Amino acid sequence: QVQLVESGGGLVQAGGSLNLSCEISGTTLTNNDYSGWFRQAPGKQREWVASMNSRGFIDYRGSVVGRFTFLRDSALNTVYLQMNDLQPEDTAVYFCQYVKWGRTYWGQGTQVTVSS
Repeated sequence: QVQLVESGGGLVQAGGSLNLSCEISGTTLTNNDYSGWFRQAPGKQREWVASMNSRGFIDYRGSVVGRFTFLRDSALNTVYLQMNDLQPEDTAVYFCQYVKWGRTYWGQGTQVTVSS
């Protein structure tokens, strides 16, 4: 059974940094798999933040370009989201998504709160 477990969220002041991790178990993460990060702020829909596709191309939401970095370590079966210069509008629950063989998996989410 594939499971995703996020960690690394917390409370930071504006301008601070956090590093999120998403450990994937029950399967082997390969470079051909899609993985990504999404977030959901209170009262808003879940939105895409960053991802790596099956060709290794990394893409970012416009508002996080230059501040967030997506990383994937297949040896550790883990994907990461390094977040710098965090702003109050980045406050949300961050979710990891993984797609393999046409099936989509989600983690339970980790809370990121940025105070002004």
